[in-house]
Amino acid sequence: MNIAPGKTEVSSIPFEQARVDRLMDEAGIDVLFATSKHNTQYLLGGYKFIFFAAMDAIGHSRYLPIVLYEKGGPEHAAYIGNRMEGGEHQNHPFWTPTLHAACWGTLDAANFAVEHLQKIGKGAARIGIEPAFLPSDAYTLIRKALPDAKLIDATGMLETMRAIKTEAELEKLRTASELITDSMLATIAWAREGTSKTDIIEQLRREETNRGAHFEYCLLTLGSSHNRAASSQAWKKGEVLSIDSGGNYHGYIGDLCRMGVLGEPDAELEDLLAEVETVQQAAFSKVRAGTLGGDMIAHAESVLKASKVASYTDFFAHGMGLITHEAPFLMTNHPVAYEGTYAGKPLERNMVLSVETTMLHPARGFIKLEDTVAVTDSGYAMFGDRGRGWNRSGA
Repeated sequence: MNIAPGKTEVSSIPFEQARVDRLMDEAGIDVLFATSKHNTQYLLGGYKFIFFAAMDAIGHSRYLPIVLYEKGGPEHAAYIGNRMEGGEHQNHPFWTPTLHAACWGTLDAANFAVEHLQKIGKGAARIGIEPAFLPSDAYTLIRKALPDAKLIDATGMLETMRAIKTEAELEKLRTASELITDSMLATIAWAREGTSKTDIIEQLRREETNRGAHFEYCLLTLGSSHNRAASSQAWKKGEVLSIDSGGNYHGYIGDLCRMGVLGEPDAELEDLLAEVETVQQAAFSKVRAGTLGGDMIAHAESVLKASKVASYTDFFAHGMGLITHEAPFLMTNHPVAYEGTYAGKPLERNMVLSVETTMLHPARGFIKLEDTVAVTDSGYAMFGDRGRGWNRSGA
């Protein structure tokens, strides 16, 4: 059903229409058929249905949000959602002229999408889909119902769409980073000798939640261990702590790493973290609009190669936003399996990068800094810029 009967006008479009239309044209796409949570959220201006925030499965099927957007035709846009989303629309109307808040599974959602495409005369169009986020039963239904349509992989086009953040997105990413940083520093200060990894992670979960962030994960090491999984291992006097956490604020990721020590850092620890910081600063020195992404990577790697800790230290950087590894993709298969397709392209203003240097010291443990920076015309703006040295525990 369309719970806004008779609505034909277009409300304020929450994305840069001309840019999206251009990207669709370059990709040979007439209509976007977005089905991932991150891309439907982007195309809906930040909306995500809270009922399925943690899990998609329901009954015999799953939640499948669909945003249909015709290039140059926002008046034909549609959102297809769950039956319970009618209340969301009543309180905060969706911008799309057509809304079908009527589905419980993949097949009814796909059927509504097919009917809408036929209604707007796009049954034989070039339709941009997300293969990794379109269930096989829905894909089969679409393929059979629209035999003359050409289904095109829109993944790359949608990644490019999200690569350059709006000011509102930057503010959410800044807030996410600030909340995660504050939570990690508070957790380090809270922990005591004998506190277990499991307890530290649970404390971080509470700190992030109480600050209004959505906790996603914590990768934690203590002492000389390089194992970042939760366990009963307890923090001991003189040991280091590495706390790497991901959480989100309104869907936008905060992903940073900070270091703690139980007691005072000795000269060796100060020196080791300084080596990590030197590599981070080398990367930052090349971050600005117009610099080739690969040049930034190469410079940081050259500084690391000349370091005395190079044999057990690694550097990488990646784009981030609604998901933790997104455009710009700067490195190939390092560590996530994708091609570094942006290495030969210039960084652009309002791209957001995660920059990280990780040392696996054979005796002193896991020593790492991970920072989030937004590209500017003159350089960069760092989010969560504090606690980047040795943070002491409360006892």
